[in-house]
Amino acid sequence: MTTPETSVRTPVEHDNPLDKALDSSFDRAPAGPRRLLFGLRLDGLTLAEVAQRCGDAMRERERLLIGVVNAAKVVNLRRDPLLRESLLEADVLLADGQSVVWASRLLRRGLPERVAGIDLFEQLLALGDREGRGVYLLGARSEVLRELVTRIEARFPGLRVVGSRDGYFSAAESGAVAAEIAASGADMLFLGMTSPHKEVFLATHGPSLGVSVLHGVGGSFDVLAGRTRRAPRAWQRLGLEWAYRLVQEPRRLWKRYLVTNTRFVALVARELVRPSAPLRHTAPALERRGNDVHG
Repeated sequence: MTTPETSVRTPVEHDNPLDKALDSSFDRAPAGPRRLLFGLRLDGLTLAEVAQRCGDAMRERERLLIGVVNAAKVVNLRRDPLLRESLLEADVLLADGQSVVWASRLLRRGLPERVAGIDLFEQLLALGDREGRGVYLLGARSEVLRELVTRIEARFPGLRVVGSRDGYFSAAESGAVAAEIAASGADMLFLGMTSPHKEVFLATHGPSLGVSVLHGVGGSFDVLAGRTRRAPRAWQRLGLEWAYRLVQEPRRLWKRYLVTNTRFVALVARELVRPSAPLRHTAPALERRGNDVHG
């Protein structure tokens, strides 16, 4: 696996700051260059630069909440308030889908590259291996999680898995799960949970977790545990991971991808004619991040 570069170029400061500075004695990591796409401000960072930003956040004890955007999220964010708020809440917002990168270039607001959530996950595990960082793994089924921990510990011996918990817990149990994460002393939290469970958990408990880097990695736990296969590199480079998944599960996915891809193309066309204004926070539950996270 490729590791992050030891030296990355310094991000150019963007003229547009975040819409709202959130009060907290636990500093936010500084923003990088941003592109306004579909009403969202996406960070124009490479994979190596994001990994560098995460390393800096851990060293400076800043909280860095990572959000990722693909075609499906672009299509759904206007009718899904929780999804929209979670993307607006992110300290770093990245293009996880190649289609989003292509759209940015067509719209002349080009992003440098796709930063896939699973690639960043692996880069951060490698970073943690080198620096002896502690990670907490939250999500997936218990048997998948056990296999994931075994494989991670074998592959990244310098990394400390300070805790893990499957993703099957009730709302009433979430407080205890959050307390366990806070007590673990983790530097990074990876959430292999589906939406909206991940967003609800972070909105409710994020301020109390005391973790520097928070990254929702979706189905990456299953991939790294060896339960599911990722598309070959050639498919990834062509932006066809969705097609690879479609080949694996055509009956379940064909309609979803047909509808999503068609709507995404329509949204890109609309952006060409009339670019979207920046989206704003509307849900108070996600705006209340609390005070000192490490308190």
